[in-house]
Amino acid sequence: MTKTTKQINYFLEKIENSKNLSSKTIKAYYSDLVDFVNFEQVDITKRNIISYLNHLRNERNLKDTSIKRKLIAINMFYNCLFEDNLIKSTPLLKLKFSFKKEKRLPKTLTVKEVSNLLKVIDSSLENTKSSFNQFISIRDAAILDLLITTGMRIHEVVALKLEDIIYHEHTILIHGKGRKQRLVYISSQITWDRLKNFIKLRNTFTVNHSSVFINRYLNPMSIYAIEDVFSKYRDLAKINPSATPHYLRHTFATNLLANGADIRSVQEILGHASISTTQIYTEVTNKRKRQVLAKFNYRNKL
Repeated sequence: MTKTTKQINYFLEKIENSKNLSSKTIKAYYSDLVDFVNFEQVDITKRNIISYLNHLRNERNLKDTSIKRKLIAINMFYNCLFEDNLIKSTPLLKLKFSFKKEKRLPKTLTVKEVSNLLKVIDSSLENTKSSFNQFISIRDAAILDLLITTGMRIHEVVALKLEDIIYHEHTILIHGKGRKQRLVYISSQITWDRLKNFIKLRNTFTVNHSSVFINRYLNPMSIYAIEDVFSKYRDLAKINPSATPHYLRHTFATNLLANGADIRSVQEILGHASISTTQIYTEVTNKRKRQVLAKFNYRNKL
């Protein structure tokens, strides 16, 4: 085993124990570091690292997002060795490498796909027999309807507490990014009723915390659990198989703007710190308008 291989194993062991990273992330870091080491067999210098990054971009045609991920792994690796006095300095200190700012349009579901998702949720509620499965179906319906109706982030759903429900105003207090809070009105009576029904059911159990959404063991649900809930109903609805819960947030925002909502209000509802983040959704609506005109404008057929 070479010295570098030992250092990589040391680094991976350390971050696995200290950062609670998934095995998938650990494997990705290992793959990135081995790839880098295999490219640079000589002493690692700042110039060599830049040469490697240029190689990834120009010869292997990797996107900047992939290059950034590899650079993060390399940076973490050398910082770890430096902090633990295994190397005298890190070659990445003051390293400069320019990345193009990729502009990606948010991915959304069609109205038909959302409708199919809701139909599957309704079917699950109607056809569930056992009390345990009823609990799961009522909970899942409340979660998914909340995501569809409010555009909440999934970590905001996880963070929702019983005391955040303002019943007399059909409103919830959302704990967003950067510890920022915002109030969001639940405009759909169906969504509101599903949330209330689940909370009523939840309160029949002895739960020692105030998280709204709980798992079968009465513990707060995790982000991964909510992702699993979405995946289950997405597959049953036979909609876009690559869709994630965040598609519902994008779909919510895009449709608000498409139906005439002003951008400032949408910014506040979504909890965006900057309006420029919200503005990207206008590009989605404009893209759709172009597609509709290209397909349906009668003038194109004359």
